[in-house]
Amino acid sequence: MKIAIFGTRGIPNHHGGFEQFAEWFAPYLADRGHEVYVYCSHNHPYQQKDFGGARLVHCYDPEYKLGTAGQFIYDLNCLLDARKRNFDILLQLGYTSSSLWYPLLPKKTLIATNMDGLEWKRSKYHPLVRRFLAKAEAWAVKSSDYLISDNTAIEAYLKDTYGVRSTYIPYGAEIFEKPDAKVLGQYSVSAGTYDLVVARMEPENNIETILDGVAKSQNQRLCLVVGKHEATPFGRYLAKKYENQANIRFLGGIYNQELLDNLRHHARLYFHGHSVGGTNPSLLEAMGSQVFIVAHDNAFNKAILGPDALYFRDADQVCQILDQDHEPLKVQEMIHANTQKIRTLYSWDKINAAYLTFLKSIYEQKP
Repeated sequence: MKIAIFGTRGIPNHHGGFEQFAEWFAPYLADRGHEVYVYCSHNHPYQQKDFGGARLVHCYDPEYKLGTAGQFIYDLNCLLDARKRNFDILLQLGYTSSSLWYPLLPKKTLIATNMDGLEWKRSKYHPLVRRFLAKAEAWAVKSSDYLISDNTAIEAYLKDTYGVRSTYIPYGAEIFEKPDAKVLGQYSVSAGTYDLVVARMEPENNIETILDGVAKSQNQRLCLVVGKHEATPFGRYLAKKYENQANIRFLGGIYNQELLDNLRHHARLYFHGHSVGGTNPSLLEAMGSQVFIVAHDNAFNKAILGPDALYFRDADQVCQILDQDHEPLKVQEMIHANTQKIRTLYSWDKINAAYLTFLKSIYEQKP
């Protein structure tokens, strides 16, 4: 099969979940003899034409100049290129800025779209933008031949809202097998002495709720915050708000997987505040890193974690969790259960195989 992966800033991952997935899946496809292309921003740090056997197509991306508007131009440039290449399948990851161009999708190529989360619910967007995103979601549903949902709650939403069937395939992760507490020294912390938040600096990730609870807690244990706080107005607002809070420290973005896994593994508590996405890759990575998880109380997180986490809705509940003594045996049972989920349900081998099976099945049905 000749397959394009479209909708990422490129691989290897320097951005987020879709890029992480593409970094795993593209070489997997290439290794099995398929011709796979991944679209990348022209200014991606990795400028080679090949990654793990996958061919990289760098297209002009003016986001660095124009902000969000640049994403639409980047997606248009990728789509115009894709129209020339006669792909069998275009695997579209998300729809936020690409669905505007849906009339330009190549007619003879199968369009399979991973619908991601409920983008129009993201509070960072102006109400007019959110109205556009609701339309974009509908355009993506209409213009795709096949839909993929990464969470059972998204699968149910698509069926209830649009009456369409989607194929449920979650993200993947690996179990972190070789912790090394020595790497924590570069952050001046030691194992078990801090809590951790890893997230993009966006309101719907409930970072402010978590940190308000941290600030109110009696134990005043250090909380480390990983994410590019300097890159967004909201991130800068958070850093300013808590700059005099001695037990809150912003580390900025960290993309070294070993460092992230060690920070997660050795944390006392790991806070996952995401509330409008589907299955968030950072949550699966936290499960694989074998850490005690405290998650925002919503259908997406509960679909993955079930009873094997503590949940919060507001800062007071965060504070209560921080100030409680947690039974060590119960904590270890939760950690073990989440580790087993990664092993049996969410390993990259299983996810890659599920995607390939899906792509083969739709290709075989192609007229």
